[in-house]
Amino acid sequence: MTATIEGSDQNLAGALELDHVQSHLHPEPSYDVADHPKPTGLEEIWRFTPLKRLRGLLDGTPSDAHLQWKDELPAGATLSEISTDEAKALGGIAPLDRLAALAVENAGGAALLTIDGELDAPARVTLTGSSVDQTVWGHVVVKVAPFSKATILFDHVGSATYATNVTYLVGDGAQLDVVNLADWEDDSVHSVQNGISVGRDATVRFFEFTLGGDVVRSSTNVDYRGTGGSVDLLGIYFADAGQHLEHRQFVDHTAPKTRSNVEYKGALQGQDAHTVWIGNVLIRKVAEGIETFEHNDNLVLTDGARADSVPNLEIETGDIAGAGHASTTGRFDDEHLFYLQSRGIDPTEAKRLVVHGFFNDIIRRIGVEDLQDRLMAAIEDELATVVGAPAAVTA
Repeated sequence: MTATIEGSDQNLAGALELDHVQSHLHPEPSYDVADHPKPTGLEEIWRFTPLKRLRGLLDGTPSDAHLQWKDELPAGATLSEISTDEAKALGGIAPLDRLAALAVENAGGAALLTIDGELDAPARVTLTGSSVDQTVWGHVVVKVAPFSKATILFDHVGSATYATNVTYLVGDGAQLDVVNLADWEDDSVHSVQNGISVGRDATVRFFEFTLGGDVVRSSTNVDYRGTGGSVDLLGIYFADAGQHLEHRQFVDHTAPKTRSNVEYKGALQGQDAHTVWIGNVLIRKVAEGIETFEHNDNLVLTDGARADSVPNLEIETGDIAGAGHASTTGRFDDEHLFYLQSRGIDPTEAKRLVVHGFFNDIIRRIGVEDLQDRLMAAIEDELATVVGAPAAVTA
């Protein structure tokens, strides 16, 4: 297989042109729904997803329903509406599965969030669903101008049946933090593809926190539009009885001297709680001198819960700075519990402290104090059903 990069690093819309990689782990991207047949459940990218619980999303029935949007945008951030054709023309990663393609086809246009300059406060967008009875299709494009610096929060609450495609175009030298929070009611179904295109010497930190929903399927895909780009994908999920929370990452190292780090942590409790984490990193022949690592940890709090964790590496060049992956799934660490109890901490509080320590390393990196407090409070609420009443713990 040969790979070439054509065009200027300044042009995110057309800078990347690489041969398709024949792999069942990442199908060929396409906006054409016909290129993404309705899955049977036997396909590698669908085999963990409970298709019957998607409430007909895969049928692609058009709908005029919308979520309620509320935004708090500082100077330098603007929100507008563009057509579907205009959104496609901006470039970025096309849909890699049927739900993302259907979202683009049926959304009737896209919301464009533009970042230009250094924001003095986070840009916050809250999306609220009011019913699961109508399907909502969404298409969002985030365009970050070169050398801009911003934090963006997408907050999903309420009840919805929602499929969306979100494209991030990160300009050269930009610094972007994204916090994607799925705090749905437990009757919601949410499918999202996040496509992140990283410019030359740009830095992206993408945080994903999934706490609610009946079924949540999130796919996050990354490519690089120039050398020196750096991406951290950081996530936390907490599944209760009956919930299915699925996270898939595909980092495509399409340029030399790029970096990626994937770190997701999950906890499960209750009968038939199910989490899925699929991590895949592709290092192309052109991607010499890159560095990558992916890591997934799962903490099983009760019987009857199941965690699937599948890390993958595909390497096409031997000239790399480093590459690796790791995955762990287990119960409470007996040594940690013993250490805490030997110092006079009762067993219930010891378990709480272990879980907080498990998650805190990622939460504290956000740097937005009110959001950190909200996440810790949400984890307290989850833990209350297993290990007892909340204690005063801060991030």
